[in-house]
Amino acid sequence: MRSSLLALMALALAGCVSVGIGSDTPLQVQYRLHDAGATVSRLAEPLVPALVIQAMPADALAETVSIAYSRRANEYAYYQLAVWTERPVRQVPRLLQQRLQARGVARAVGVAGDPLRADWLLHVGVDTLHHDISVPPGLARVRVTAELFDRRSRVRVARRQFEASTPTPTADSAAAATAMAQAVAQTFDAVVPWLETELASAARTAP
Repeated sequence: MRSSLLALMALALAGCVSVGIGSDTPLQVQYRLHDAGATVSRLAEPLVPALVIQAMPADALAETVSIAYSRRANEYAYYQLAVWTERPVRQVPRLLQQRLQARGVARAVGVAGDPLRADWLLHVGVDTLHHDISVPPGLARVRVTAELFDRRSRVRVARRQFEASTPTPTADSAAAATAMAQAVAQTFDAVVPWLETELASAARTAP
């Protein structure tokens, strides 16, 4: 009797372990914020030898891995079952570095902390990055501030704010993450030509 009971318990436990394997719904999904833009064409010649990108202090929404949404102006909450793989305050500058490197704006483009010596410094701050669902299914909103500095003279050459919004097909975290990647790409589409113009002008007049 005892051996039969133990056998039945073993079978029950085995069933509990195996049922649903491979089909369980994850408790939390991680999304990687990325640059959803198309492949960029490369400049014939770099504008400057080197450029370093440094993250500026960002809005609280960009300082966390939580994905934010807003139903009303100036009110925010976070999706409970979805997060970013990296805080946008760090990820956005890295993505811009990759875009500028591919474009060939400088011979070398790094981020603060890299062993790279450069006369030109680009500050990048994420002012907002959230899913606006005040009118469902909503919009992914991204706003970034960029500041270009000449490190030799310690002068700010230029400063500008860039903003983009992309519609989301549904009011959920998956659609929000996809749309935010598209909005980041649109923002970069505006940042890159602005930076090229300012860099070319500043490099011509620099001593």
